[in-house]
Amino acid sequence: MSELRQAVRAGDSVVGTWVTIGHPAVAEMSAELGFDFVVLDAEHSSMSLETVENLARAVDAASGETKPVVRLPDDDPTRIKRVLDTGVSGVIVPMIETAEQARAVVRATRYPPEGERGVAGSRAAKYGLELEEYFERANDELLVMVQIESAKGVGHAGSIAAVDGVDALFVGPADLSASIGRFGETDSLDTEISAVLDAVGESDTSVGTIALDPTDVEKWAEIGFDFQVVGIDADYLMDGAKRAKQGYEELPR
Repeated sequence: MSELRQAVRAGDSVVGTWVTIGHPAVAEMSAELGFDFVVLDAEHSSMSLETVENLARAVDAASGETKPVVRLPDDDPTRIKRVLDTGVSGVIVPMIETAEQARAVVRATRYPPEGERGVAGSRAAKYGLELEEYFERANDELLVMVQIESAKGVGHAGSIAAVDGVDALFVGPADLSASIGRFGETDSLDTEISAVLDAVGESDTSVGTIALDPTDVEKWAEIGFDFQVVGIDADYLMDGAKRAKQGYEELPR
């Protein structure tokens, strides 16, 4: 089992960050900061598969042990297969609402006989140079996280977490708040979050979320999340530019 997958399953305090800007330098800089993993967002960005692969290369090229993980746009098994072939260390699959969906996701990430992932001499297998070795280890190494971001998903969190091969549930506060008719009111999700945490209980499946603001980090930790993805690259850029502009505008005239 990979160190990242083992740490997530153990509920260790791993930390990631979110990348939406499709330039390798952004992914590499994020990795150089020493995060345990960098999420490459292929759902809410314009990233192509080629871009994802190049960003994965950039994360791998950075010093340290940061790993690339991809947030997919959906649970399509062909898309999952193609993303895994780029050599990333794991996936986050959005809008999972039932155990049946979760089992299908796991099957898509696993080579036979545990699953149905197709075999290819892709970057993940060193372009065929380590095909047999990769085939033997991939099922045990790849991290699989599924997103709980709807009222239905919350209701089925326990059965989803119990699916063999699901390493973590990842609560999406924005879509969850929209699903229950309180869009943007992430401070009002205590009941839903508690329901997810209680449903998972003492299982080997951990629960994480995203902290969009530094003040969220402590709040989510106190609530009981096992790990967090902190911040988004576009927000870092916007916030830094905003502060610089504000500083200039506040100069005496």
